[in-house]
Order: sequence, then C-alpha cells, then structure tokens
Amino acid sequence: MPADSAEAAIAVLGCGSWGTALAILLCRNGYRVRLWGHEAEQIDAMRRDGENRLFLPGVPLPDSLTTTASLDEAFADASDCLIVVPSHAFRSVVERSARQLPPGMGVAWATKGLDPTSGELLHAVVQDVLDTRPLAVVSGPSFAQEVAHGLPTAVTVASADAMFAERFALLLHGERFRAYTSSDMVGVEVCGAAKNVLAIATGIADGLGFGANTRAALITRGLAELIRVGTALGGHKETFMGLAGIGDLVLTCTDNQSRNRRMGLALAGGASLADAQAKIGQEVEGVITALAMHRLAGRLGIEMPISEQVYRVLYEGVSPESATRALLEREPKAEFG
Repeated sequence: MPADSAEAAIAVLGCGSWGTALAILLCRNGYRVRLWGHEAEQIDAMRRDGENRLFLPGVPLPDSLTTTASLDEAFADASDCLIVVPSHAFRSVVERSARQLPPGMGVAWATKGLDPTSGELLHAVVQDVLDTRPLAVVSGPSFAQEVAHGLPTAVTVASADAMFAERFALLLHGERFRAYTSSDMVGVEVCGAAKNVLAIATGIADGLGFGANTRAALITRGLAELIRVGTALGGHKETFMGLAGIGDLVLTCTDNQSRNRRMGLALAGGASLADAQAKIGQEVEGVITALAMHRLAGRLGIEMPISEQVYRVLYEGVSPESATRALLEREPKAEFG
C-alpha cells in the first residue's frame, strides 16, 4: 500500500464500466476514490446496490469508494483527477471541472477517441480549456470487466511531463496491474481512437464469415493505417508496436467483450446502426470516431481505406458486403512504401 494512501483522494470522473473499474483498481491499490457521475439517479442506485449494476454488475464497490453527482464533492481534498467519460462528453466535462480543479493539479484521462466537433486529439481539448498543468493519457489493452475482477493487465501512461507520467503510473500500478510510461501522448491517443474503428471493420468481416485469414489481414493493414495517421500527427513509430498500439488493436478486434467488434458483428448480421447501438446498450466509441477519423484523414491527405469503408457503412448507408468488396477490388500495390 502506498505510504500516502490514507491521505490521498482521487477524483474519477465518469461512472461507466471503465471509470468504475479504474476507481475499483485505485481503491484496491489503497487510495480513497470519489467516483463522479452526472446522473443523480445512477449515483443513488450505486449507493443503494453497492455495485454499478447498470455497467459493471456483480462487482462490489469498495468501502473506500464514494459515489457522487457533485463535482465540488468529487474534488474535495482530491490530489489527482482521472477523467473516464465518452469522447463526445469529454470537452463538456473538462469545461465543467475547470472551476473546481485546484491550481497545479495534474489531469489524466482514460477516454479513447477524438473530439467529435473539432477532430482534435483530447490533450488539445484539455489545453484549450484549462490553464497550464501536467497532463497524461492512460491507454492500452484493457477490458473493464477483467480489470474490475483483478485479472492481470498492462497499460501505458503517456505524458510530456515524465514525473507526472511516473506519478500516475504508480497510482495505477498494483499486484495485477502493470503501468508503463511513455512520452508520446500523440501516438497513444491516436492508437486509442483509431483502433475502435478498425474493430468495427473486423467485426463486420467476422460477421460475414470471412474467417481468420481476413481478420489477420485487417488487423495488420489496420495497423499500417494507425501508423500512417499517427506519425503524420507527430507520434513515434515505436508507440504503435507497443501496448497502446498493436496490443490494444488486437484485443479490440478479436474479443467479443469489445463493443466496437460487436457493433461490426451486428451490422454484418443486418441490424441497423440504431438497433445495434440499442442492443449493445453502452457507448460504441468507434461510431463517432469513424466520422472524426474520416475528416482527419481528408485534412491530412492520408489514405485509410479500411477506416474509410467503416465510415461509409455507418454514415453513407453502404452495405457491409459492398464495403468489403470495395476493399478487395483495390489495385495491388507494394506492402511497404
């Protein structure tokens, strides 16, 4: 248990499955946690049930975890802030938190996506809203259920401030949770966003019965798209070969715990986008990210054929079969170069 854990309180903003799982992890590591959610009804239900029955059923909330719908209460005596909300809500939560954040307090987030309005990476959103302070992003191959149940997991904590990256990695690091540090916020953020779009593509291919060969090809060529857009934005190539890159990409594309993969499976099975989202019942980040990534690729002049076909399925009414055919009919070319 950390030496200062009795005094430390950590504000975790966002009580979905991932926010709740990380809050439980921090409690398990010996910290007091205040878990904030914007819906008072859900907060009341979590207090009553002793668990997040809506998003993480069957996992008891520790005694050192306090749920609240008040940002003032969430930040009372807090030493650190971790934001874990969907990307479409990220800017508004940062803006709402700006008044409560103590001067100099670092801000970390485990949200994976782009700002849907501007298409910016999330660190740019924070820099736009808040005064200068340490920032970090937490990403990597990690399903909420497995973290909440204490299964071994490894992630990356990236920050331009090496001391803050190390500090936050230590907060998360535990007996069954390993946190590595990185200086490449851009690369880690691009990986966390783009891999969700590629997981929809893989789900579509598997739903159409295309088999393991196709899945491997999509993951590999999807990685090439990740590297292309990430390095264009200034990310480091080695980041895409690490936990936040290939690690998270493989996880999200191959396991049905992934909501994005399940979205692809549902679309391939003939479900409408609205019906698939309703059945999944939680945010599917790849849907809104596909639109942002389409705009970003156009702005950068970068070719992202797999991501582009996912965008066309989601936003232009192209059938999964037609999108797959469009990929297969592309002209042959050199794999590298």
